[in-house]
Amino acid sequence: MSPLVAPPGWPHGVRPPDAPDWERTAVAWLLDQCPPEYRGYPAVRGHPAVLARFAVLHVEACQAAVREGLSRARGDLRDLVEPRVVEQAVETWHQEAARLVGVRRAAGLLEEALQGRRYVARL
Repeated sequence: MSPLVAPPGWPHGVRPPDAPDWERTAVAWLLDQCPPEYRGYPAVRGHPAVLARFAVLHVEACQAAVREGLSRARGDLRDLVEPRVVEQAVETWHQEAARLVGVRRAAGLLEEALQGRRYVARL
């Protein structure tokens, strides 16, 4: 039997594929990345692979929103707040963009695993 492997970028708290109860931990993590309303949709809640697809698309939409917010922050905010606050807002957009890169990778890895992909340790 090959060892259970989770690749770099795998979300913390989610068990590796084929570990006992791994899908339950994957579903819990994916639901935490989605809007709370997703928990009420039977097609999403009852099918982990569908949930993973919804989560990936949601995170990608968040990434698009961050790019839009970043591109418009200085122009949209310059007449509303002090320049120091504008720069803080821009830095916040940058931090959120970096966070979402990791979330997107993790969600994508879970989606692949829920579709049957398995990972092997590399030396």
